[in-house]
Amino acid sequence: MKAATLAAPPRRKQPMLSRVANSLYWLGRYFERAENTARLLDVNLHILLDFEKLDDSSLTEHWLSLLHSTGDSELFFKSHEKADAASVTEFMTLDPANPNSICACFFAARENARMIRDRISLEMWETVNELYLFLKSPTALTTWQNGTTEFYARIKNTAHLFHGLTDATFPRDEGYDFIQLGRFIERADKTIRLLDLKYHILLPSTSDVGGAVDTAQWRTVLRCASALEAYRRFYVSEILPWKVAEFLLFSETFPRSVRHCLGQIDFYLHRISGTPSGQHRNEAERLCGRLVSELNYTSIDEVFKKGLHEFLGEILPVLDQIGEIIFDTFMAHNPIDEVAEVRLHQQEEQQQQTGSAQDS
Repeated sequence: MKAATLAAPPRRKQPMLSRVANSLYWLGRYFERAENTARLLDVNLHILLDFEKLDDSSLTEHWLSLLHSTGDSELFFKSHEKADAASVTEFMTLDPANPNSICACFFAARENARMIRDRISLEMWETVNELYLFLKSPTALTTWQNGTTEFYARIKNTAHLFHGLTDATFPRDEGYDFIQLGRFIERADKTIRLLDLKYHILLPSTSDVGGAVDTAQWRTVLRCASALEAYRRFYVSEILPWKVAEFLLFSETFPRSVRHCLGQIDFYLHRISGTPSGQHRNEAERLCGRLVSELNYTSIDEVFKKGLHEFLGEILPVLDQIGEIIFDTFMAHNPIDEVAEVRLHQQEEQQQQTGSAQDS
């Protein structure tokens, strides 16, 4: 018997309130962002172990690459003079002034969850609140100071728990679609940035490209994406740069590949709008469909011929544009003109009074 295919349901007659949709969307994004920030920091800390000797200049460039890849370098240097392991990891983990730090993301996630407490399950709320209380306590700082690996592992495991509980306890309605939409947009963004991070890492010399150090770095990238075992099952060969890039870009089955994430974004966009698959009703669906099509028909040879950094640099702006259109289409609402509202209310009252007088 032929397996049934998933199809987008009809457009809902009563769309979700933009405020609720916005909170659910960002709840999914903030959890994914915090988890992936932990992954990015982990990969940098592990890559340092592959270098035997690095001078101060090389170490600065190493940590600057992370700040550039996340777009936080300008904000960082407003409060820091030098980029090193201690300052960058603290800035991206604990600093509340950095809106992309792990703590700031979870504080924002908790606030979004609080505003829609009646829309999410008890288990989801307890997971958000428990992590919030941990990060606000002195124990969090102590755990981070005693070992970043344990701290980041807790962040990743809590994010996995939250998404698992969402799958197990949240109804498959429009709210669920918005959580998943935010989750996969953020995941695609961070997988692209993870690949681009490897491009920015400066090797001690050009002779190391393709050598042991280069291979170790690509292995670390796979581990950071929890992709090492899946990669080895798929290729059953040594770790090669073009194969790693191909796997994280084009895999149809690996859940963190850019291609898979874009396919999920396209699916949930159509679920929310009710547009049949293969068609588009808004600009976000059109742009996402075009990206999916390009990835379906692009080879890794074409990517490296153009340049991995250049190829990734073309996808990120489109992904950002899709996020902006999603907000404008489903979440933004025009400010209320109070004067016009009062006038309209007065007109309605006058019409009702006139109608009553005529009846009498």
